[in-house]
Amino acid sequence: MSPKHLEDIYDAVIVGAGAAGLSAALGLLRSDAIKEMKANGQEPKILVISKLQPLRSHTGSAEGGIAAALGNVEHDDWHWHYYDTVKGGDWLVDQDAAKLLAEYAPETVINLERQGVTFSRTADGHIAQRRFGGHTSDFGGKPVRRAAYAADRIGHQILHTLWQQCVTNGIEFAEEWYVTDLVLNEEHTQAAGVVAFDTHTGKTHAVNAHNVLFATGGAGRLFHTTSNSWDLTGDGMALALAAGLQLEDCEFVQFHPTGLAHTGILLSEASRAEGGVLRNADGEAFMERYAPGHGDLAARDVVSRSIMAEIDAGRGVADPKDPNGPKDCVWLDMTGIDPEHMEQALPQVTETIRKYANIDPTHDFVPVKPTAHYTMGGIPITTDGEVYRWQNGERHIVEGLYAAGECSCVSVHGANRLGGNSLLDACLFGTRSGRALAARIAALQASGESDAVDPALAEATEAARAARQGELDTLLAGNPDEAPGSNPYQLMADLGSVMERAAAVRCDAQSLATALETIDNDLAPRAQALAAHDKAATFNQEVTAIWEVRHLITLAQAVLTASDARHESRGSLKRTDFPERDDEHFLAHSMTDAAHEVSWQPVHIVDMPPKKREY
Repeated sequence: MSPKHLEDIYDAVIVGAGAAGLSAALGLLRSDAIKEMKANGQEPKILVISKLQPLRSHTGSAEGGIAAALGNVEHDDWHWHYYDTVKGGDWLVDQDAAKLLAEYAPETVINLERQGVTFSRTADGHIAQRRFGGHTSDFGGKPVRRAAYAADRIGHQILHTLWQQCVTNGIEFAEEWYVTDLVLNEEHTQAAGVVAFDTHTGKTHAVNAHNVLFATGGAGRLFHTTSNSWDLTGDGMALALAAGLQLEDCEFVQFHPTGLAHTGILLSEASRAEGGVLRNADGEAFMERYAPGHGDLAARDVVSRSIMAEIDAGRGVADPKDPNGPKDCVWLDMTGIDPEHMEQALPQVTETIRKYANIDPTHDFVPVKPTAHYTMGGIPITTDGEVYRWQNGERHIVEGLYAAGECSCVSVHGANRLGGNSLLDACLFGTRSGRALAARIAALQASGESDAVDPALAEATEAARAARQGELDTLLAGNPDEAPGSNPYQLMADLGSVMERAAAVRCDAQSLATALETIDNDLAPRAQALAAHDKAATFNQEVTAIWEVRHLITLAQAVLTASDARHESRGSLKRTDFPERDDEHFLAHSMTDAAHEVSWQPVHIVDMPPKKREY
């Protein structure tokens, strides 16, 4: 689906059609400001651009649940959820944002239900809830059932529901268009629009907009072993860097403890919430040693590091598919779960295990290892989704530029995200950013500026389009056989292996320096030398793959730079050469730019002073 024509200027362009982008579009349309505009006969011009058909967005792969203190199964309190989020993020969480996340979580989940999400149910008909790692009662007490779920297909349910609501509301989509540039004014203080490549026609377009919102998802493809789909290549974050903006806390990449061995495919935390147990080569349920009382449902960074500690101690196991291979896995024992209940509560998990491991989880142990899963950092935003630059100790808002979801960082996850908080973040802050967009659209409409095209901004967007078209022509005209490393897919694999060795679960100064040197001296030059094998611009996936691998390399350099600058271990970042948390020097957000300069922004502490994080 492509727009019949492009407007001279849009009120809003939303890039990305997962939960965050679709929530933003609906939040915008359903806001009081837009309802009033429509009542006065003024129709906002909105376009959602997605490099995928929206129902292929990675949101659909989320399995376990969405967190909210509904209290449907046992007593719960949003203040407990707030505390768990701050603690889970190892006190790098901005507490004003986390408070909003926890307080409005029940409203968010109930609104999803009213729109059509078919949650699993309790016997009396309420939304069912299950335990998830790091979620507790009474400020760190016993685990509590807080994750609302739909078997193990909650992301699928949410994505389809939001998309259907967008279609019902007449939102226009540009599907399978790849955004290649974020365009700002010369001072980097105002959004001008984007440049997008239509894969169907092979044409580049300058898309002018008063407001731009990025909801482009994460960057799990930085690593060889990842639960992320092939398309999560950090495009939005890389484009922000290229436009002269910063990334916040990009050194924090979460590894989910239970990736199916040597595939990276996620086995939901729900498998442990329903009774699955992690065991080492000796058959020991080792998590009770690392997190007494929480065991297998401790926070994800804790469980991932514990698994790696067991492997390093020689208590790992080999993948049964390669019995003579490396012993770099542990067992997930689901045999204690009633088989009938397993099929009902974990249909996707059991199907994945049977299909990709040829194992029956009702009888056999399943080999698992940590897999790159989520980027806690991203484009820095306010709680209303406004993108800002951190300069001279202050936030400077980029007028008309917004972000939401995994590509952004409002810092509700800090150094480690709790399970169930990702979908919540995307839906809740996506909606908030949409409402903020709506208020700005209404203000421009009231001032008579909504139809006006700023000549300087339009010229900047067209100049960016012309430059991108020139690059595209070069890619199509070049001779790939003369270029070293001429395959972008091989280059992605090489980058993934470099990042895996340097920064998967743990790192040190030497591993980071070695990776940066390899990227700067080998991978980056190879990426710049790439050319397309097919000379047609239409439906040429190699062209977009070239842009994607270049984005990943830009992002990898930023991640490694920020990791090297933080001389401590906190949350998902485990530095073996700086093994302790250092609040005196690093209770702050890293702000990294394309020049690899890192500055520091203080964390927003409201009412929870930092203390030792234990599970």
